[in-house]
Amino acid sequence: MSDYNTTSVNNPSTFMLLGISGLEAAHVRISIPFCAIYAIAVVGNFTILFIVKMEQSLHGPMYYFLCMLAITDLVLCMSILPKMLAIFWFNSREIDFSACLTQLYFIHCFIVMESGILVAMAFDRYVAICDPLRHSSILTNPVVTKIGLAVGLRGSMLVLPYVLLARQWPYCRTNIIPQSYCEHMAVVKLACADIRVSSYYGLSVAILVISMDVLFITVSYIQILRAIFSLPTKDARLKTFGTCISHFCTILVFYISALFSSLTYRFGHKVPLHFHVLIASVYFLLPSMLNPIIYGVRTKQIWDRLLWLFTHKWT
Repeated sequence: MSDYNTTSVNNPSTFMLLGISGLEAAHVRISIPFCAIYAIAVVGNFTILFIVKMEQSLHGPMYYFLCMLAITDLVLCMSILPKMLAIFWFNSREIDFSACLTQLYFIHCFIVMESGILVAMAFDRYVAICDPLRHSSILTNPVVTKIGLAVGLRGSMLVLPYVLLARQWPYCRTNIIPQSYCEHMAVVKLACADIRVSSYYGLSVAILVISMDVLFITVSYIQILRAIFSLPTKDARLKTFGTCISHFCTILVFYISALFSSLTYRFGHKVPLHFHVLIASVYFLLPSMLNPIIYGVRTKQIWDRLLWLFTHKWT
């Protein structure tokens, strides 16, 4: 193990991912729920994409944004879980320096993109409920495409400096990362240089993205609730609010996970390291598993189509 403790080169050829430090003996057992998360996330999100593609009636803004969310969740879980399971099952801890930075980029880029997609979905619900007659003329296919490109460009450009800064630091301490994947601060903390630029930039991006996106979503839902409560009957109010339930649940899963992970990292100094790693992993992976379940169960059109596919296949 001592061979992996230090390195004197500026850019080490490999890093060592410890997995869940302190629970190495239980890695195989711990892998079972993570393997289940991976399977559910992949099958669920591919099912969403397949149903939306095959069902002509679902070719609308809400479902296009849902497909963007499904693709984002697929990339996230596929960026993290294969290597994590390789560590748990085969003790395959080495990861190439460039591969580590690539994984770092994809994880943080698609987290920012997921937050942006939730904002786009909030805007879609706002237009659909507050200005339903103009919904199809406002959110046309070209507009939806431009929103998707803007979300992708924002995530790509904001996270790119993470990698550019991390690549330039000299790494002459340890090359051991006490995580199951290459997370931004876990990597740059290994540098033997003043990393305040990376630290401050990463914190600024997190605060800027979350504060702006949560503010926009909050304003959208205030307007949505005002429109709902102005409806004349209780049935109309419940039916209209029902169209927002799936999106609202997705928002809660994403941002509550992010908040809990952040609070644990910032203030849980007496919390064991393995608990930090588990919480961070859940933050990145739980939405990828729950989002297709939420939309599959709560969205009638998707649920009906899914049931039809199963019964048709059985027949």
